[in-house]
Amino acid sequence: MAKSDSKGSTSASGKAIPYQDPHAVRDIRENNLEMAIGHEVRTLRKGLGITGSDLAAATGISLGMLSKIENGNTSPSLTTLQALARALGVPVTAFFRRFEEVRNATFVKAGEGVEIERRGTRAGHQYNLLGHIGKNASGVVVEPYLITLTADSDVFPTFQHEGLEFLYMLEGAVRYRHGDKLYPMEPGDSLFFDADAPHGPEVLETLPARYLSIICYPEKGKR
Repeated sequence: MAKSDSKGSTSASGKAIPYQDPHAVRDIRENNLEMAIGHEVRTLRKGLGITGSDLAAATGISLGMLSKIENGNTSPSLTTLQALARALGVPVTAFFRRFEEVRNATFVKAGEGVEIERRGTRAGHQYNLLGHIGKNASGVVVEPYLITLTADSDVFPTFQHEGLEFLYMLEGAVRYRHGDKLYPMEPGDSLFFDADAPHGPEVLETLPARYLSIICYPEKGKR
């Protein structure tokens, strides 16, 4: 029998089960607000098994106006939406469920990441920011970096910050400290950890060393 708790889930075979299906597809969304509202009104009405005439009579909206709303040909007023919501037994916000807000993406060509200096950066630690999306629907900020360590790099800079961090080793080899543990990292190895503990590369074994660092933390004001 599969087990689950607040820390995650496991199958009967003991394998970890992710909380989300990374390949899941959500309901089809509309880019036009009127079409999204109309689609939802029609879906809710049919789900209740009532006709357009029934809904028009229950709301005081003409059948012609209701038809325009369901076909996305008009922008209903808030008063009209409230009447429809009462008749259909849903909150007004239900009509906006299929509206697709703009979702941003960042594409960075090889070698074109923005070189930046992070607080606590030491000599020989090169950070290339591979993308950034500001305010977004998830309420989570994600910062992907490509980090390069050279022969002149300082070791174990004891980074410590809020959020979670994921490392994926691409080249070279280091012993990476997290808290009181050291992890030998070679190409293909990964490390996922709570970034609030002291962490950083403590022993540089094969240089140059390159790894991806993906940091995520709550957007300010959304904790």
